[in-house]
Amino acid sequence: MKLSEELKARGFVNQIAGESIEEIVDGEKRVVYHGIDPTADSAHAGNFVQWILLRHLANSGHRIIFLVGGGTGRIGDPKPDQERTLSDGHEVDDRVEKLKKQAQTLLGTKEITFVNNNDWLSEVGLIDFLRDIGKHFTVNELVKKDAISRRMQSEVGISYTEFAYPLLQAYDYLMLYRQYGCSLQTGGSDQWANIVAGVDLIRRVEQKTVYALTQALVIDKTTGKKFGKSEGNAVWLDANKTSPYKFYQFWLNTSDENVIDYLKRFTFVSLTDIDQIEQALEANPGSRQAQKQLAYAVTKFVHGEAVADSVEKASLALFGDVDFADLNEAEKKLLLENAETAEIKDGLDLVEVLVVSKLATSKREARTFIESGAIQVNNQKVDVVDTMIISQTYGDLVLLKRGKKNFVLIKLV
Repeated sequence: MKLSEELKARGFVNQIAGESIEEIVDGEKRVVYHGIDPTADSAHAGNFVQWILLRHLANSGHRIIFLVGGGTGRIGDPKPDQERTLSDGHEVDDRVEKLKKQAQTLLGTKEITFVNNNDWLSEVGLIDFLRDIGKHFTVNELVKKDAISRRMQSEVGISYTEFAYPLLQAYDYLMLYRQYGCSLQTGGSDQWANIVAGVDLIRRVEQKTVYALTQALVIDKTTGKKFGKSEGNAVWLDANKTSPYKFYQFWLNTSDENVIDYLKRFTFVSLTDIDQIEQALEANPGSRQAQKQLAYAVTKFVHGEAVADSVEKASLALFGDVDFADLNEAEKKLLLENAETAEIKDGLDLVEVLVVSKLATSKREARTFIESGAIQVNNQKVDVVDTMIISQTYGDLVLLKRGKKNFVLIKLV
């Protein structure tokens, strides 16, 4: 399968500057650039999907330039609803280094070149920039850009600082064209106007044709929200910001409406295998096998195989697919750090434990749950009301479940 066909089938092609996606990626091997501003010290899932595209391009022989915006990050791309808070220079520099290390690990190619646009933006003179770059842009063009237009119509307005951002991003493309022969920029569809500004600038200044490729933003079909920290639902790649367990759980909880799209865009599972997964999903959606494969594949890619194995096993134990007693101490610790927990006195009867752990609202309700077979202790059904929860029988750590989805990890003290 040609790369263009693979990218289209996986949903990576939204807008292009060029005659066709085939012309852009199937012919000569290009120098491709993608940029990220250091608005945080970690990338999130919305950024990550762009990095997956870069891996596909690199695997097909294209050379990758990864730009971290140490210069543009001091200003910020215009948001559609408010002015960005300017970041301290030292903070920006620290974020640049963290993002670079993260990308080095995940992009996994020796052919990648890392650049920081502060290296040239901090050196350019204002008068030279206005004469050589600014003259190629009209205010008429800039005000048509969505974020700028929306800001100009709002009470907030827009400062000249952010108004000039598209010129800086266009200048980045020009500099990378001159220094590395870069001829393709990739990004999200929300960056289309800024990317095309660079394409136009190179055409006007160098009389050369370069290209652009954007992919649609990842949208949760069930909520209509995009992936990203601005939506308050960021899933971070940094384990200190989103633990590997919670990272795994996020993907595991993917809806049936989203899971096939996510397998195509966030993993390297073959399209043939994804077709088979989709058929199995349609035949038996309750199995959640598609979600399990998605969660494991993405967690393995971001955090490594050993971590993925541990969080998968711990997660399966919560839902009865793995015997809780088979977990090792590290895996039990993983659950303690991430699952709902409660410390309860050793030696209480099960009815009291259910009430104290809030799995039942009263002793009467607790008895009803037990007698109906709704309660499990360490994944074993318990239907005897006067069962004692003691460490000698169950160990110091006890998994208490009501039904399939309600559980508390009990630490006996």
